[in-house]
Amino acid sequence: MAAYSGYTDGELAALIKGGDGRAYTEIFSRYSRLLISHAYRLLGDRDEANDVVQDVMLTLWQKREELEFKTSLSSYLYTAIRNRIFNRLAHLKHVAKYADEIIRFMENGFSLADDVLREKEFVAVIENEINALPEKMRAVFLLHKREELNYKEIAEKLGISDKTAKQQVYNATKILKSKLTALLILSGII
Repeated sequence: MAAYSGYTDGELAALIKGGDGRAYTEIFSRYSRLLISHAYRLLGDRDEANDVVQDVMLTLWQKREELEFKTSLSSYLYTAIRNRIFNRLAHLKHVAKYADEIIRFMENGFSLADDVLREKEFVAVIENEINALPEKMRAVFLLHKREELNYKEIAEKLGISDKTAKQQVYNATKILKSKLTALLILSGII
């Protein structure tokens, strides 16, 4: 492995494109700590930073044959980290917005001026869909959305990790979104 530490980034990039696993290991060793620090500065969450770096490094290996390094390897990696973080933040913002809309709907009701019965049926469907979620996912979702606990509070209350709590809320929102979107389409509301 010592021989690989003497290679330039360009040489390592060429080797990794050819499937050299030791070159990949050298790139990982050379950049992972720096990339985690960079991601942490942008995210403020060490676990998220680690996840982003792992994702980028895994993608580097999986798509090694397709990669075109138009800049240096380090520039490519830093740009990939930044883009992955922006995508995550945009996705989380979208999920949070949709979840808030669902909660607002559950709290305030969906007002169809001409058809109160339809409104009650729709609320019942939402409640049924929430009740149909897997038990632990439902518990985490309700603690977050109805009791307004943050992920850390949920984790402490249920004896799970913050990351698990966040993932459960994300999964529940995704399930509810797909089912409720279909219902809204069928109802002619959207």
